[in-house]
Amino acid sequence: MPIIEVDHVVKRYRLGQQHNLRQSLRRLFRSDDTEPASKTQFNALNDISFEVEAGEVLGIIGTNGAGKSTLLKVLAGITTPTTGSMVARGRIAPLIEVGAGLIADLTGRENIYLNGVILGMSVKEIRRKMDDIVAFAELEDFIDTPIKRYSSGMAVRLGFSIATVVDADILIVDEVLAVGDVAFQRKCFDRMEDIIKHQGKTILLVSHNIRQVERLCTRTLLLDHGQIVADGGAQEVCRQFYDRTNAKMKADAIAAPRAQAGQPARDTSADLSVTGIDLMDGQERTVEVVPYLKDLVVRLRFTARKAEGREYERVHLDLGSQAKSDTLAPKIKYG
Repeated sequence: MPIIEVDHVVKRYRLGQQHNLRQSLRRLFRSDDTEPASKTQFNALNDISFEVEAGEVLGIIGTNGAGKSTLLKVLAGITTPTTGSMVARGRIAPLIEVGAGLIADLTGRENIYLNGVILGMSVKEIRRKMDDIVAFAELEDFIDTPIKRYSSGMAVRLGFSIATVVDADILIVDEVLAVGDVAFQRKCFDRMEDIIKHQGKTILLVSHNIRQVERLCTRTLLLDHGQIVADGGAQEVCRQFYDRTNAKMKADAIAAPRAQAGQPARDTSADLSVTGIDLMDGQERTVEVVPYLKDLVVRLRFTARKAEGREYERVHLDLGSQAKSDTLAPKIKYG
């Protein structure tokens, strides 16, 4: 039996200005609940249906406004669908707005107890996991300091640490693997991999980092304007997302006006096409893995059209850039 079942879910919002109390009460008690569709209504989710098996790692991708975060909020019980139904069998731990539930006037330790209880942990369980939470967040020296004196990075580290120790069956993650500095991001990613590989949790992951989705997820949904347009293996669906994005960028470039008011016409990026990209080591040998702190040569081959009167001449160039793999500070050389 699936651990999550989503059946024809629609989430509708009303656009425009907020109504006063009289208008809100009138709408609440109106007998006719089938309000006619109008331009003031917007379907963030439009007839969404899918199932998730226990232990599955499901990625959810799409452009901004596709409905990804709205879907996670419905699954987490933060908001209810306008129509349709959602069934989740097991405890859910949402990592949607990490740090949003922290109270500024309470200390880090007090916030751990408060948020842990909200997430369904017992006080005994929180005490047992307290040292692990504090150590992972790297806040040993500040745990008894009020949150209002924390930096934004310290607060989200604490929020992530609390949420990921919850013994939940379903973990809902929305763009939280990019919290803190680079070293802490690595720790977050490692913890997520440990949860996936060794704890067998069911995970729903929303991320704009498509490579991350390809690495972590076994299956991926592609959303567009509140609808599922692709559902399948992570590699295949992510490739579809790249293709759709590239097609949209090309269409936008063609449709964009070639001149603005008072400005001369100018060529778009359609006049330049990349024909190849190579990664090479310091001896300019093609490589797939670049060792840390070793030389890196990036060779870019492209074809550009150069205006010559009314005609266009194709100019073939080969551009190489050499840098250290940690900083990528450019040292440009032309070939």
